[in-house]
Parts: sequence; structure tokens; C-alpha cells
Amino acid sequence: MNPLKVILASSSPRRRLFLSALGLAHSTAAADIDESPLPGEAAEHLALRLAQSKALAVADNLRPDQRPALVIGADTVVALDGVLLGKPVDAQEATGMLAALRGRIHQVHSALAVVHVDHKIQDQRVTVNTTHVTMRAYTDAEIAVYVATGDPLDKAGAYAIQHRGFDPVARLDGCPAGVMGLPTADLLALLAGFGVRVDCPVAAVCRSLAGLACCQIDSPSGG
Repeated sequence: MNPLKVILASSSPRRRLFLSALGLAHSTAAADIDESPLPGEAAEHLALRLAQSKALAVADNLRPDQRPALVIGADTVVALDGVLLGKPVDAQEATGMLAALRGRIHQVHSALAVVHVDHKIQDQRVTVNTTHVTMRAYTDAEIAVYVATGDPLDKAGAYAIQHRGFDPVARLDGCPAGVMGLPTADLLALLAGFGVRVDCPVAAVCRSLAGLACCQIDSPSGG
């Protein structure tokens, strides 16, 4: 049995899905923070700052009966030529993002922060996973059909690598789970540092949820 409660500082259904698939018992508590980038802030730094801020915000507000606990904060930032691509505000912006990404390589930075809290913050560990994603040369018509589904509107960069109808990725160098918002192997390494072990085949979970080869065992693959 793991010695500490695990709390995910996010309401993301995709992150919750990964934790559940790993068999990791957890609860959730969304963090209310300002996610605006600082002037000139690099994508990696933004992802890390937000992941840490989310974890600390939730940790600071835990009730006594919720402690001791490990709070997991996560954030994903998409960047194309250094330009940050957040969640599109509407279909028009989603269309523009997908057109800009078409046939090009961009980066997805997924940061994790794990905070150990008892009566006060005891320790915290952080990491950033960067994956290089090459999009395929999809057509304007394919973009229109995909945007009409509404799927891009809650995703940074306006796409999901696991969407089987659109299949946007031509090549992925790095962690498919990280592109989905939770680099699983990195998370398990951080949790292990706090004595939390997960006995689950990580590669099988990643292949099942992302639909692409796991970076830990399999070779990088296109989608």
C-alpha cells in the first residue's frame, strides 16, 4: 500500500484517465491560478512554473484530513518556432493553429511537479518533458471536419494526437503520453522518489491511451 494520499491538481479527464489506467488511487482538486505567460517567458519555463504553481496552490489548501499527501501538478505548453499555442478560443482560432502546424515540426513541453505536504510543505520535485511532433500534410477540408467536432477547443495547439478520425501526427520523437498532458514514466520516477510504487506495465497503458509507441520500451513511431 502506498504510504501517502495522491491528489491530482487538475480536472483534466485525460490526466485522470492515465492515473486510473495505472491503478493509482487518487483524488482531484483543480487549482485556481493565473495561467498567463510572463513577458518573454520561454515555453519550458512557463510549463514548469504553472505545474509547480498548481501543485503548491492545492497543497496549501488541503484540509487536515487530506494530509499527508503528494500533490501532482501538471501543465502542457505547445510551441511553434517559439510562439506559444494555447487552447483556441473558438473554431476560427483552432483552424488557424492547425493550418500553421500543418506539415511542420513543433514542440510540446509537459511539466510535472510533485509536492509532499504534511503539516507544511516538506519537499517538491519537478521535471519537464519535451517532445518534437511533426504534423502530417492534412487538407483544409480535413481541418474543417475536425474543428466541427469541437475536439480541438479544449486542447493546447488545437489537436489531440490520439484522435483516430483526424490522426494529425506524421512523426513523434519523444513521449506520446507527454503530448497528451502526463508523461507517465517521468511521473512514476518522481513518485518513486517519495516511496510511491505503481506495479503496472507503463508501455501498455501508453499504447492503449495514446495509440502510439511508448518512448520507454518501443521505438519512436509515426501516427
